[in-house]
Amino acid sequence: MEGNSHYSTKMKMSPTIRDMEASDLDKIADYWLLSSPEHLQGMGVDLAKLPDRASLIQGLNNQINLPDHQKQSLAFIAEINGQASGHCNVNQIQLGKQAHMHLHIWDHHHRMKGMGSKMVSLALPHFFRRLNLQEIFCEPFAENPGPNKTLLRLGFQFQKTYLTVPGSLNFEQLVNQYSIQRHQVLDD
Repeated sequence: MEGNSHYSTKMKMSPTIRDMEASDLDKIADYWLLSSPEHLQGMGVDLAKLPDRASLIQGLNNQINLPDHQKQSLAFIAEINGQASGHCNVNQIQLGKQAHMHLHIWDHHHRMKGMGSKMVSLALPHFFRRLNLQEIFCEPFAENPGPNKTLLRLGFQFQKTYLTVPGSLNFEQLVNQYSIQRHQVLDD
């Protein structure tokens, strides 16, 4: 399933997902570097920690051609009506065990319309299978209601709220930790 695979659903106006490609990197960089400070801070991003464009693109590009078992991050691009509109990825990967998931909808017109839930639903089986994961965690900023509602709606179980710096781009914050098990997503 590696490479330029496309994964889709039959629902009208629903997103499809596919592997991240080099042609997506400028759009991902635009999302991080051109989004409003309010949007980024609402996700818990420390604006002072954002990398420059070249570093961001180089880091992402380094992951594209690696085999899955060597990736530090596995990302899928979500397309809505044939247009790349967001990405869902896992990092902190422990092959055969666990990883941490993130979801970003680039275009604000697609936010708060259920697209995030659909993207995550499409991506989860592929994360579990391709990395042989048993559990996936997600730790959104506790003050960001969108992902917190989405995760519960998708069957993630609330684990705890705690103070941490959840990623390299974040400030110290309260996060809600959620997890979902392989058996909740796959029948294998």
